[in-house]
Amino acid sequence: MSSASLPLWRQRLFGTPATGIVTVVLAFVLAWVAIPIIRWALIDANWVGTTRADCTAGGACWVFIRARFGQFMYGLYPVDQRWRVDLTGIIFLVSVLGIVFAPQRLRLRAGLAALVVLPPLGIWLLAGGFGLRPVETREWGGLMLTLFISVYSSLIAIPLGIIFALGRQSQLRVIRLISILFIEFWRGVPIIAVIFLASLLLPLILPGGIGIDRLARAVIGLGFVIAAYMAEAVRGGLQALPSGQREAATALGLNYWKATGLIVLPQALRISLPAMTNEFIALVKNTTLVLVVSILDLLGIAQASLADPAWVGMNMEAYAFSGAIYWLICFALSRWSRHLESRRRL
Repeated sequence: MSSASLPLWRQRLFGTPATGIVTVVLAFVLAWVAIPIIRWALIDANWVGTTRADCTAGGACWVFIRARFGQFMYGLYPVDQRWRVDLTGIIFLVSVLGIVFAPQRLRLRAGLAALVVLPPLGIWLLAGGFGLRPVETREWGGLMLTLFISVYSSLIAIPLGIIFALGRQSQLRVIRLISILFIEFWRGVPIIAVIFLASLLLPLILPGGIGIDRLARAVIGLGFVIAAYMAEAVRGGLQALPSGQREAATALGLNYWKATGLIVLPQALRISLPAMTNEFIALVKNTTLVLVVSILDLLGIAQASLADPAWVGMNMEAYAFSGAIYWLICFALSRWSRHLESRRRL
């Protein structure tokens, strides 16, 4: 039987003697690595109990995660107020799904309305005030804080990235120079240094009496850095777009802003979508750096929980659980990006 007549999976794994040998070797290596992990995480794991004394088997002590699950999700947010976090998440999720599945003619208006309404609504629900009990940001933490930083930093990064990408393509030398300086400066500074300096320098630079919350400083710093990377991603989309698109828009009598907003930018953003998704995934992972200014995101809460004398030594469980959550978020974003790309090709 020729290799061409074999099923596709056999062609890829055992199409030739060399590929067959590589497949078998990799299967043995995978089994050698995976079997102990599966035994530790699932087969020999401890699932039921409330204290460390209930962890009697030799595997993972997931009792620790059950006991600390609330802190992993909400940090030190007051227990009786956690419904506000849940409500915020539901509103954002329903809004995103509504925009994605809305008719094409209404999608832009729905997106703009969401950008205007949802950010202040989320801050009001989480921080309180105007009828809700105030909750200081030092009580925020865990997964909710990771998602908050990711979303609100991206609300800064994406518009700034688009503006500076267009500015770098501008025919006006001053605008182009300002855009280049912004992009190259923020791309050249380590993110951890930006967060640290934003936490220390912003209170010194601002006039007396004006204070910015510590969390807001971290969000602004991350937003500026990711904006520089987003700008390069969008610029790649602008350069990949045929010049005839803008020329055709000009021939139709459209000015620069109409041609850019209606013709050029929508196509460039479609091309840039994979790169922009990669930058957002990097942003989600870079939120862990806020730990340097004592902001306890998901990873920060995992580390802080290990300081409890009752759970000393649960490092593997804490890092495995938090790492799995980061992986699920990033994997979901990657698959969503691929889904959008496939829809755009149809």
